[in-house]
Amino acid sequence: MPFLVPEQLESARLVLRPFRHDDWQAMHEHYSDPECTRFTFGRALDENQTWRTVASMAGHWQLRGYGPYALEDKASGEVLGTVGLWYPLDWPEPEIKWAMIRRHWGRGYASEAVRAVQAMASAHLPGPPLISFIDARNEASIRLALAVGAKLEEQREFRGSLWHIYRHPERPGAA
Repeated sequence: MPFLVPEQLESARLVLRPFRHDDWQAMHEHYSDPECTRFTFGRALDENQTWRTVASMAGHWQLRGYGPYALEDKASGEVLGTVGLWYPLDWPEPEIKWAMIRRHWGRGYASEAVRAVQAMASAHLPGPPLISFIDARNEASIRLALAVGAKLEEQREFRGSLWHIYRHPERPGAA
C-alpha cells in the first residue's frame, strides 16, 4: 500500500520520521514508566512489550497508509517520543496520538509536533478533521488537545472508563 501522507515532517526543532529498529530502546524509557502509561496501558511495559508496541506503530504505516512518527530532536538526534496518526480497530475514528518520554514533558515538543501533524493531515487526508481519543482522567493530554485547538465533542465509555473525543480544527491555526 502506498503511504497516504509524507513519511517525514519537520518543524522548527523537530524531525518526525519513521521508526528505526533501535528507537524501541529510547521509547522504552516512556513505556516502562508507569506514570507515562497510566492512561494508555495502565501499567509499565517490559522490553519485549515495548518492542512490540514500537513494531505495531511501524506496522501501522503498512496497514493504514499512515501512522505514528518517531519524534526526534533536530539538535541532538535524540528520540523524544511519538506523535502521529493512529487508528486501531477499536478506536472510534483516526486520531492524532502522542506519547512523550517524561523528561521531555513541558518543553512544547508535543504541541509543536501535533501542529505539524495537524497541518499535514489537513493537506493530505480527506474527510472530517481528526480526533484525539483521551482517557477523561488524563489532564495533561486534555490540556495539550485544547492548546492545539481541539474541542471536546463527545464522552463515551471505553475499556471500563470514561474517555473524551477531542476534534482537531479543520484548518490548523484556526482554533
